[in-house]
Amino acid sequence: MTSAAEQDRVLIFDTTLRDGEQSPGATMTQSEKLEIAQLLDEMGVDIIEAGFPIASEGDFEAVAAVARLAERAVICGLARANLADIDRCWEAVRHARRPRIHTFIGTSPLHREITRLDPEGMLAQIHRTVSHARNLCDNIQWSPMDATRTERDYLCRVVEAAIRAGATTINVPDTVGYTVPRESAAIIAMLRERVPGAGDVVFATHCHNDLGMATANALAAVDAGARQIECTINGLGERAGNTALEEVVMALKVRNDLMPYRTGVDATRIMKASRLVATVSGFPVQFNKAIVGKNAFAHESGIHQDGVLKNAATFEIMRPEDIGLAATNLVMGKHSGRAALRAKLRELGYELADNQLNDVFVRFKSLADRKKEVYDDDLVALVQDSVVQGAGEHLLLRRLRVVCGTEGPQTAELTLRVAGEDRQVTATGDGPVDATFRAVKMLFPHAARLQLYQVHAVTEGTDAQATVSVRLEEEGKIVTGQAADTDTVVASAKAYLAALNNLIVRRAKTRPEGFAV
Repeated sequence: MTSAAEQDRVLIFDTTLRDGEQSPGATMTQSEKLEIAQLLDEMGVDIIEAGFPIASEGDFEAVAAVARLAERAVICGLARANLADIDRCWEAVRHARRPRIHTFIGTSPLHREITRLDPEGMLAQIHRTVSHARNLCDNIQWSPMDATRTERDYLCRVVEAAIRAGATTINVPDTVGYTVPRESAAIIAMLRERVPGAGDVVFATHCHNDLGMATANALAAVDAGARQIECTINGLGERAGNTALEEVVMALKVRNDLMPYRTGVDATRIMKASRLVATVSGFPVQFNKAIVGKNAFAHESGIHQDGVLKNAATFEIMRPEDIGLAATNLVMGKHSGRAALRAKLRELGYELADNQLNDVFVRFKSLADRKKEVYDDDLVALVQDSVVQGAGEHLLLRRLRVVCGTEGPQTAELTLRVAGEDRQVTATGDGPVDATFRAVKMLFPHAARLQLYQVHAVTEGTDAQATVSVRLEEEGKIVTGQAADTDTVVASAKAYLAALNNLIVRRAKTRPEGFAV
């Protein structure tokens, strides 16, 4: 019999490294995936979906590396409903302390048409592939892709087939963000009531945010009996994204009176995870994003400010420190030492090794010479920029000098390290940024098209650091890059190079057909 504590426990399944990376432009290197995986493991995430092993050799190696790294979390790989995918997945996750194979097939009428399987043929395929997976591993998750648009009677049949074949977790994906909360709950309740053997498996919910209801749908499913939520940091994911980990964790924590469930996630590490994923993916967090947005704890209204000063609970349902935000924003300056910087970074959630600290300290001193006051957000931008610039990229900025003003043409003199060799060029353009980008293209010819160029100030003032985001597209491959500097043109060059470095990584990756979930 399941204990009351087990009934209240909701497992957190993080798919940032798999579904999150499917966001156009969110390519991650293996070292970046390992850094994220280690943080997820430390913060108490129950299951980490590390990737799709058969997608490429790089994906396979990344999943295998995460499997060897994790101390506590179950490590999961994704596989389509065929034996080759499942075998490759098992090879990648088998070295984990707690491995899991996650296999799926599209069950809605639309997907059955694509796979050219009739209902009976699909049932046979489910039995064959799930049985094969279970012979390899005793922890098997199965998903009927596009479950919310699958006929209810047939959905019950395919779930029963997966359970009979040995699945231990049944995930119910709202693949295109189509459902609404009451329907999400009804589907889980129906499966638990109608499917033989439903009491012997864990039901999971996987929601997309196309209608802005991913978190609501996930929590409704939990109320109906689901005990695993699939989610990503910052809600990263295809199209409008996935259920956001930080939202469901904090919703269950804040409204435990109405949702008496608990997770094993250390919420004080949420902000660090959010910042890391934003940096690695190149997807900045929108200012008004729930929980982790810059404005989540900001109050401009005079009435709100007065209330918060007297009692924070008047307008804040959680404390900044609950998610790992520093309670203070003490100013650092050019006289601050290495020990003070380490203490401040530790307060912000960053524990750096000595060589990393030295690199950030040099950047900090340089910044302090250019800025009168260095705030928390400046330090976060410094650390994030250090992560981006320290990954051993193919392209590295060595020197940049621009000439601009009312009289043209604007000129950029650029020295770029390309595959370990320094190259120089001078280029002109319509403005300093255009000239800089032209210079980069002369030294590293490519066909990528600039889709997005955005500049944001990290803090206030004319001496503020600028964070620049760049998105490029090449033959359907979309990549992003991000960088910060007090010089907007330098930040632009670094962001452009970061995007190109990600493109080099992306060129080596492929994406198999029928891959969504």
